[in-house]
Amino acid sequence: MWCRGIRGAITVSENTKEAIIAASKALLQNLIEANEVEVSDIACILFTTTSDLNAAFPAAGARELGWTQVPLLCGHEMNVPESLPSCLRVMVLFNTNKKNEEIIHVYLGDAVTLRDEGERIWQGEGRK
Repeated sequence: MWCRGIRGAITVSENTKEAIIAASKALLQNLIEANEVEVSDIACILFTTTSDLNAAFPAAGARELGWTQVPLLCGHEMNVPESLPSCLRVMVLFNTNKKNEEIIHVYLGDAVTLRDEGERIWQGEGRK
């Protein structure tokens, strides 16, 4: 088995605890489903938000999903001028037999603009 990373991002509708946690849960559920990941195979999850999202820790969404044994860490993204606002990003590290090119990265809402156009597979679109 290898430790692989899944990238994902979602825009959050407003800076409230409810909106941040709901977005976090939606993103995590999409990532896990798209990649057929068992929670017990997750090594850790890194969450970042843009500085305009500070009403809650997005890791609370994982805890609400019952992921109590997964190490979680939250932080803020660099404050880059003209970057996408109200954005929550994740990096899920998990153990798998999949190759890097088999990993499906998930970008939801306005975060679809963050995708690079390299040789990757994006949710619902097949190989780019």
